[in-house]
Amino acid sequence: MKLKLLAVCAAAVLSAGCGAGGGGTAQVWITRDRGRHVVSMDTVPAGLTAMQALDRVADVKTRYGGRFVQGIGGLQGSLSARRDWFYFVNGIEADRSAAELRLHAGDVEWWDLRSWANGEMSVPVVVGAWPKPVEGDVLVVSDRGAKDAGRALARSLHANAGRHRVFVVSRPVVFHGERNAAGKVTFTISAADALRLARNPKLARFRYEGLP
Repeated sequence: MKLKLLAVCAAAVLSAGCGAGGGGTAQVWITRDRGRHVVSMDTVPAGLTAMQALDRVADVKTRYGGRFVQGIGGLQGSLSARRDWFYFVNGIEADRSAAELRLHAGDVEWWDLRSWANGEMSVPVVVGAWPKPVEGDVLVVSDRGAKDAGRALARSLHANAGRHRVFVVSRPVVFHGERNAAGKVTFTISAADALRLARNPKLARFRYEGLP
């Protein structure tokens, strides 16, 4: 179902898992307020650009020659209110126009309308597309008090000696991710939350950090 939105997209984002993709499908999510309100979830063919995929599922207005999103279906950003559209692919903030980024099969393209009034213009990685971007390309590391939880999470992620890291710690901590200059992603999660997430990966869906 097509939506009708208006807003300014603050920059585009690159995902570690994106590129030209043929065959299969990808997902497009549209939310508001750091994922608190889900507007839509749709499936599109892989191989489209992120802009083409968005245009398939929503009424989109662009600017700068079609390179950046100005609006998606009735909601709009405001420079004066410091509220705009941001997007992620597989949980990683993109670094290019959505018109330049192509989706692979299985990718999750996520647009979120949120405030940047607190100075949070950039959020390099979020937990909301879990288990992306680390599934099958991750090493799970646990401290002494979190071994069982770490093993459970590692099994759910098909963990190996991958380029990304998940640290499972016995102390209380808010589940969150970071990304370094080389593109490697590190998630940190408590043992209690790791067990919950291993049982139900969708607990993290649409969240920037933390679990409900």
